[in-house]
Amino acid sequence: MKHRRKHAVLLWMLICSGLAEAIEPISTSIAVGMAAALTGFLASYPNILYYFHECCRPEWISFNKTDLNVDLQRKLFGQHIASRIILKAVNGFMNNDNPKKPLVLSLHGWTGTGKNFVSKMIAESLYKEGMNSNFVHVFTSELHFPHAHQIDTYKSQLQQWIKGNVTNCPQSMFIFDEMDKMHPGLIDSIKPYLDYYDKLDGVSYRKAIFIFLSNAGGESIIQTALDFWKAGRGREEIELSDLETALSLSVFNNKKSGLWHTSLIDKNLVDFFVPFLPLEYKHVVQCALAEMEARDLEPDTSIADQVARDLIYFPKSERVFSVTGCKTIVSKLDYYV
Repeated sequence: MKHRRKHAVLLWMLICSGLAEAIEPISTSIAVGMAAALTGFLASYPNILYYFHECCRPEWISFNKTDLNVDLQRKLFGQHIASRIILKAVNGFMNNDNPKKPLVLSLHGWTGTGKNFVSKMIAESLYKEGMNSNFVHVFTSELHFPHAHQIDTYKSQLQQWIKGNVTNCPQSMFIFDEMDKMHPGLIDSIKPYLDYYDKLDGVSYRKAIFIFLSNAGGESIIQTALDFWKAGRGREEIELSDLETALSLSVFNNKKSGLWHTSLIDKNLVDFFVPFLPLEYKHVVQCALAEMEARDLEPDTSIADQVARDLIYFPKSERVFSVTGCKTIVSKLDYYV
């Protein structure tokens, strides 16, 4: 296979480099011979062009559980519940050859706790091109759906966009950021694509993944974390059962949430509500050290401590949880390195 790929690359370079012009004049018979050789080569290796252009094929879309697990363990700090749910949910879905519905994840928590980061990890474990893949689609409320009076237009556009992309590739991923700022009716408009249908208008959506990111429900998650801390219990003792009911209720009843009274919840179409806990000082330090490593810098704990100390924490007197999580680490680090 390596030899085939090498030959294909060389042939591709020859064709695209203009070398044919460099060896002019060339007889018609030779040109015809080269064309015949190329045709024969492509007939022998019909899938070779898939190596040069992203396609909805295993060469470009293939789940790597190990990579996702390593990223969650080494790069996502302070989120033992989210890590466990994400790995099991994605692995179970991707190993099911005949899922009954798309995978729908709703990630909730305060800013800077890792929701966008986890979405990126999932994309990188599935798609060779990661977040740059043509099959990963990100929608941001204030950018793509800014005007409430155009909600009907947005609904139609969103439905057509999802249908078109899933038709192109059943294993498409759709990420909805800032769900707490999204019109509830907009999310309800895509409900049919998330439900238990074999096909809708000839299109199956059962292999797609939908990820919703929201700050909604963050208050209930923070309150639970505070209660555990005040009781002298470690955050690792917090279980999903301690958060799940309060989280789903707070999201469903929060008028500022894109999921407010939406049928996605009362029809049980969200597979997992994933809580992201507020980050502590030690987690901010870990984020700063990880960012240094990502920049090929020597990790320096003293600098990481300086960055962490600059952030605002709550409760104010005890300074337990970071208000912005790790969100401002990148810009803060620029000041110290």
